[in-house]
Amino acid sequence: MESHPFSTKTAGWLMVVGALLVLVPYTILSVIFDYPDILRQDAGAVLTKFHEGGPALIWTWFAFATLGLPLLPAYVLLGQQLEPRLSFVRWASIVGVIGLVVQVVGLLRWVFVIPVLANIFVNGDAATQAASKVAFQVVHQFGGVLLGEHLGQFFTVVWTVAMSVAFTKLKLVPRWLNWLGFGASGIYLLAQAELFATVLSGFPVWDLAGFLGSTLWLVWLVATGWWLLKARRR
Repeated sequence: MESHPFSTKTAGWLMVVGALLVLVPYTILSVIFDYPDILRQDAGAVLTKFHEGGPALIWTWFAFATLGLPLLPAYVLLGQQLEPRLSFVRWASIVGVIGLVVQVVGLLRWVFVIPVLANIFVNGDAATQAASKVAFQVVHQFGGVLLGEHLGQFFTVVWTVAMSVAFTKLKLVPRWLNWLGFGASGIYLLAQAELFATVLSGFPVWDLAGFLGSTLWLVWLVATGWWLLKARRR
């Protein structure tokens, strides 16, 4: 089956747009909320700072959770184009879509759950504040560490490696771009150590793995999308 250039270029556009849109709220959060470093701070400090951010902070988190959604149809379209030639692309696309969905679910806790806990914490007495901190830790560990960071990021790494293998076999993009995908995936995978460190005291962690891995992954995503836009039908 011959691939359709229109669908491939549409996937390329969606990859570029989705990756660049995510950078906007991410940058804002890093400035106004000290993200992602704040995620490992004391629950009371996080809830207080979140309450101080007000509605603007909530809407920024909503943007961060949803502006990357163009990547969903990009994954599907790209998978449909490559699947007839490489069968493993089908399950890779499924894994990638699941990874994106669980990341969105994890991020939306900052929109619909954390604001409630922050209000209760700031306005409550000592007992209420203690209960709010426990509730935050449970929600954060489940929605953030388990869903968004562990499953979401791990599935994204699996998708990236699978697609880099597919691109290599089909010679769709330059070799250096495939190596960038493999390298970004490897570094991004090392960020999983930080998640295990939240439950295993003394677990070795490379602090830069999350930032460096995610940044290189976004660069790879934009570069791959751009190359697909420029690729001509053979």
